[in-house]
Amino acid sequence: MSSPPDQEKPEEIALPAEIAGSGALDRLVETARDYARQAASENTLKAYAKDWAAFARWCRIRGAEPLPPAPQLIGLYIADLAAPQGKAAGAAPALSVSSIERRLSGLAWSYAQRGERLDRKDRHIASVLAGIRRRHARPPRQKEAILPEDLRDMLATLPHDLRGLRDRAILLIGFAGGLRRSEIVSLDHGRDDTPDSGGWVEILEDGVLLRLRGKTGWREVEIARGSSDETCPVHALEQWLHFARINFGPIFVSVSRNGLKATDARLSDKHVARLVKRTVRDAGLRPDLPEAERIRLYSGHSLRAGLASSAEADERHVQKQLGHASAEMTRRYQRRRDRFRINLTKAAGL
Repeated sequence: MSSPPDQEKPEEIALPAEIAGSGALDRLVETARDYARQAASENTLKAYAKDWAAFARWCRIRGAEPLPPAPQLIGLYIADLAAPQGKAAGAAPALSVSSIERRLSGLAWSYAQRGERLDRKDRHIASVLAGIRRRHARPPRQKEAILPEDLRDMLATLPHDLRGLRDRAILLIGFAGGLRRSEIVSLDHGRDDTPDSGGWVEILEDGVLLRLRGKTGWREVEIARGSSDETCPVHALEQWLHFARINFGPIFVSVSRNGLKATDARLSDKHVARLVKRTVRDAGLRPDLPEAERIRLYSGHSLRAGLASSAEADERHVQKQLGHASAEMTRRYQRRRDRFRINLTKAAGL
């Protein structure tokens, strides 16, 4: 009996049928499978799995099969995501263009794992997607940037205990490094400390050197010492490591219930998002807005945007710190409140 469409499993990496197995080859197959599992991050794999399950359910409800890939069917699927039809319309809100594109990426990856190829350039898909973009595309809703004065107010809300030391280091390292929340919590004390490490730190006399594993390879991030201990990210990190007695493994970990001891359990990247929202609320940022609305304006990404928006440095240095491939991407993060600070109209002589 075959598996239901939404339970189809990706093809496992295996030896070619014409080659006889052996102990050495079998071990090599397991090694290859392990590498294949690490080709994408855990969060990406979870998202892709959800994308495939949603598409398989959509197909089953309509009496269709998800395999092999049919561009005509997928064109109908993305049209339904943009403008839900039928009885399910009330329970399925329309997705944004970026969410639909993400669903397509998930399907393409899932098909590839099953030995199939999804041609996203096929006219049944490409033309429908182009129409969706034309009709529904909107400028991205960007999170508010946390500027230095905001960060100081947020730091002032933290308690003076072990958790407070940890969270202070998270906020300052995340801001000064222009880091993604996943990059913050993936840091280890030393190189190759743990299998799930996303990078490690090296504390030097003038600052901290981070080596991070990104989507396109490794990159280095330099975080220099600040002008005062109160706001220095390096000092905050040193204090946390010292009092938490961390000299191996994950740097940002949970704290015991009594608040007296650091555990060996790495924090989730969701902790960074919750920490930002909590300290934003406690610091009373954007008092002109209702509490629920102003909290929605901020996320872990606000730290990254804050560095890009406030660093008075050549744009190339900001671009390098954030790990962007283009200056245009860096500019998307620059959300200064003092717009028109540079007046090119007057600079041109008008």
